[in-house]
Formats: sequence, structure tokens, C-alpha cells
Amino acid sequence: MRADLRLAWLLTRGSDRREWWRAALTALGAALATGIGFAIAVLTSMDGYYSVSVGSGLLDSASDRLNVSVALGLLLIPVLGFLGQCARIGAVHRDRRLAALRLAGATPWQTRRIAALESGLACLAGAVPAAAVAVPLLPHLWRHPAPAAWAGIALVAVAVPLLGAAVSALALRRVVASPLGRVRRSRPTRAPGRLFRAATWLLATTALVILVGPVLSDSPLFALGPVAVVVLALLLSCTAVWLTGSSSRQLGEGLAARTRRPAVLIAAERLREDPWAAARTHAGVLLVTVLISGFAGVRQVLLAELHRRGEGSLSAPLSYYTTGLDLTATAILVGLALVLTALAVGTAESLATRRRGLAAQVAAGVPRAVLAWALLLETALPLAPAVAVAGVGGFAIGAWYASLSSATVVAPTPYLPLLVPVAVYAACLLAAACSLPLLRRSVRPAELRYA
Repeated sequence: MRADLRLAWLLTRGSDRREWWRAALTALGAALATGIGFAIAVLTSMDGYYSVSVGSGLLDSASDRLNVSVALGLLLIPVLGFLGQCARIGAVHRDRRLAALRLAGATPWQTRRIAALESGLACLAGAVPAAAVAVPLLPHLWRHPAPAAWAGIALVAVAVPLLGAAVSALALRRVVASPLGRVRRSRPTRAPGRLFRAATWLLATTALVILVGPVLSDSPLFALGPVAVVVLALLLSCTAVWLTGSSSRQLGEGLAARTRRPAVLIAAERLREDPWAAARTHAGVLLVTVLISGFAGVRQVLLAELHRRGEGSLSAPLSYYTTGLDLTATAILVGLALVLTALAVGTAESLATRRRGLAAQVAAGVPRAVLAWALLLETALPLAPAVAVAGVGGFAIGAWYASLSSATVVAPTPYLPLLVPVAVYAACLLAAACSLPLLRRSVRPAELRYA
């Protein structure tokens, strides 16, 4: 392990400026994960009632701090997924360095482990500045921090680089580096496994119980509102994933039989060859679309209820509730930014994986503009119906939540969530277009030497 770590450090130091952007993205994700971990550690170490100077009283009680900690923990999921995407992307010269290690006698697993340790070092470079900011900031926010808070900060600072290396090793488990300068990423074309199917059925059963429960018991079950929103959001996201994968093959076959445009033909063949690749890549996008759409409707209903009651009839100041809604919106937007960045990185990783095939197409006379349009269509075609379903599902969550509160307030119809899928779809296309500059470098004829 020490020899592998030393090799990873030497390879990191030997990286040129064209590879530093990958390390910078990894360090940025690690810094964000470290900051979230610090916040969770500090909040969970606070026992009882505290008067916190930030958050408009939202962090004073133990129950509210627990809810905020759970929300921050959920935000770690897209952060870790982003770190895994950053580990998969590798420029041409990085792949050649992996091949050089194989020529020197390294095993395939050792090569993947060294690449994962490179990501761990990049995560360490992001965790250290986050710790340098958090350590002097904590005494200003909390006059006498508990020893558990400092222990949690130290634990998070050590755990994030280790977790980043573990996530990178998991993301690189199917990467096979050959000694002759060719890196092959084998990804079998298959539907999600039994675990994903079982989770979908479990979510469907839970959602059915939540929806039918008020009818059978003549009770609105308003306390189950947040739980129901999360369950329905996850269920609709899983449904959108199934829709994306099942429709990609049919969409590819239909377009290949009906169109004569070269870009559409190339994109259709890619969808037909690996229809579930789009579902895996777009899963985070669909989940965030459902969350944004549902939250927009719920926020509209809650604000209407708060303004109807007025400041005097509320158990807490109005800023207490609006601050919670604003923090939730910020967390969702941060998740959206991470998902869009991961989409751009995943598109770039797809280009790096297929660069020799793309170089062969350019050498055969295919214009680069055609390949660029095909790359965008690979994202646009399967994502359109899935995002539409996710947006409609989020609108249904908002409308259902409005119907639950109709007994106490005439809730407005949440039309705003209908605009969310359009905005998310446009943002996804812009994120995919960010990888187009890499196309010019990936289709150089020199790549054919390693085919």
C-alpha cells in the first residue's frame, strides 16, 4: 500500500495542466463533502436547547437540528456520486500512464487502486482548506464547542479522503487497462438488478399505503406529509429511470428506421447499443427534477397558509418557517448543480471511452459537427420523456399536498412546477454541450495507433 500511495503521489505531481481540471473538480467535491460533514458533526454534537446565532431559530431545538442533519446527509449522496464521476474521467495521457504501469508489471487491480489513490489525494487537497476554514469559524458561532464537535470535525477530515478513494475504487471496478496503451471500460447492457426492482416495488407499496390511508381512516394524516413527499419523489424518480431505459432502445430503433440524418443515426445506434447507459447517467437528473417540482408546489402551498394565518397566530416567527424553506431550496439547488456537473463530466467520460471509435469515424470522413450533434442528441432524446414524466410527477406531489391542506386554506394551484422540467432540460443540454471542446482533442488521428 505504501508503494502504491507513493506512485499515486508521483503521478499526481507529474500531471500537466490539462489534467488539473479533473483534480480541481475532485477537490471541489471533497471540499463540499467535508463542509457538509462538519455541519452534521457539529449539529449532532449539540445536546438540548442552544441559542444559535444563525438560522433564525431553526437550529435552536434538538429536533430541528436532527431534521437539518438528515437533510444534509441526503445531500451527501449527489456529492459522492459526483466524486465517482470525476474518478472515471481520464484524459488520454492519464490512460497512457496507466498502461505504462501495466508494462512495468502492475496488475489490473493494482492499477485501479493507484488511480483511486490519486483521487484520494485530490480529495485530501479539498478537505484541508475546508478544515482550515471550519476550525476557526466554529468558536465564533458556538462560544464553547463541545469536545464531541472537535472529534467529529477531526473524524470527517480523515474520513472524506478515505471515502473519496473508496468511491473512486468502486467507480473504477470495471476499468481494465491493457499494457499496450488502450483502456477499455466494459459496461454490460442490462436493466437494473433485483435490488433496484425490489426498491421500486417497496416504494410503490409505501406510496399506496400513504395515499389510501386518509381515505380509509377519514383523517388527513398531515403529519405524514414530509414522509409522503420523499416516498413519492423517490418512486417517481425510479419510474422515470425505468421509462428512460425501456424507451431508449425503442427510440433508437425507431429513429434508425425512419431518419436519414447522420447525426440522428449515430445517436440512435448508440441508444440501441446501450439503452440503460442513459438511465444510469440521468438518474440523478430525474430525482432532482422531481424534488424541485414537488418542492415548488409544496412551498407555494405552505407560504399561502403562513400568510393567511399571519405573524401573530404562528407558534414561531415567520422567518423561522421561511428560513427553513430557503435552506431546503438552497440544498436542492446545490444538488442540481452537482448533478449537472456530473452530467457534463459523464459526457466527457463517454467521449474518452469512445475516442478511438470517434477518431475512426472522423478518419472515414464523418464531419466533427455531425459527431457533436450526435453527442447532444444522445442526451436530449432519452432525457426528454423522462424529464417530462418527472415534472408531471412533481406537479402531482404539489397538487396532492395542496388537496391535503384544502380543509384549512384555499390552496392555489401550483402551476410553477410545470416550468421546472423545461428549465432543467435546457440546463442539461448546456451541461452536455460543455464537453464538446473535448471532442476535437478526442478525434485526433493519433488515437488510431492504439486501436
